Amino acid sequence: FLVAASIIPGSQLCLRQVGLNPRRTGLLAALRLMGADIVEHNPGIAGGEPVADLLVRHAPLHGAVIPQALVPDMIDEFPALFIAAAAASGVTVVSGAAELRVKESDRLAAMARGLRTLADGASIHGGSIGSGSIQAEGDHRIAMAFAIAGQLATGPVRINDVANVATSFPGFEQLAAGCGFGLASGQ
Repeated sequence: FLVAASIIPGSQLCLRQVGLNPRRTGLLAALRLMGADIVEHNPGIAGGEPVADLLVRHAPLHGAVIPQALVPDMIDEFPALFIAAAAASGVTVVSGAAELRVKESDRLAAMARGLRTLADGASIHGGSIGSGSIQAEGDHRIAMAFAIAGQLATGPVRINDVANVATSFPGFEQLAAGCGFGLASGQ
């Protein structure tokens, strides 16, 4: 939802009491490097961990070189980052993310295939996001990332093999629809 609010024109979203463990904030840092408008409010502690409300507003993102030091702090968020990079102007460069090949799927390969389908190339050259049919390969993060991409796509984005999204993020479809996502299921 951070990426969606950052890339969809006119968006403004407040996420309440988001965990800000420094070992899990790589995506925030990467999005900010790309020009995202993310402001922290009401900092506190919950369960011994730092938390804050995040106000995210649409901002035109630009490509960036993502420092390797951020990679371990956002391994699970790379599919969403790749969508932000595809929506950004310019080129985003990421290296040192070999661990993505051994997650629920080979996320590097799956995202490259998906972006080739939607963005006419495996390199993350931002600009426009096309349409097409994507294989989520049973990986909930890939499915959710391409659900975000579908909100900016020039045509329909069909995401296949999404059943585990309901297991890993119950209510994702309803929450996304409540935020204005245009999703259709069962087609």
